[in-house]
Amino acid sequence: MRVLVQRCKEAQVTVGDELTGRIESGLMLLVGITHEDTEKDAIYLAEKISGLRIFEDEQEKMNLSLLDVGGAVLSVSQFTLYGDCRKGKRPSFAAAARPDVAERLYETFNQLLRDKGIQVETGRFGAMMDVSFTNWGPVTLMVESPVHDRPAHN
Repeated sequence: MRVLVQRCKEAQVTVGDELTGRIESGLMLLVGITHEDTEKDAIYLAEKISGLRIFEDEQEKMNLSLLDVGGAVLSVSQFTLYGDCRKGKRPSFAAAARPDVAERLYETFNQLLRDKGIQVETGRFGAMMDVSFTNWGPVTLMVESPVHDRPAHN
């Protein structure tokens, strides 16, 4: 599992003319899932991301987590995070999990964050979405679940 984490001042996602998710200060998450991912990966990433100390304290040091500041999450499924651009000019998405598997893990991940008391807004899985946000800092991190003990995927 791979999540692009962006600290934001505000974020929203729309599907067509419908606003499906909007948050104020917190984290904009783009969530990608690959074939070998399991619930363990979702648990690991929910723990890691909710505790990342990327918000500033009173000394302007990145010392506070999303939980510490009471921030929200806008979570958007993003299979293109597993796009492979090494060959040719058209990305291969062979490493992205099938939609039925990915949707289940994406929903599990979001629920794990909610279980921590975090407000989680989302887009619509598999839909064409418009996402807008103000990256605060900017702060952008790629966070991945551990890949040890997994078979190589071709």
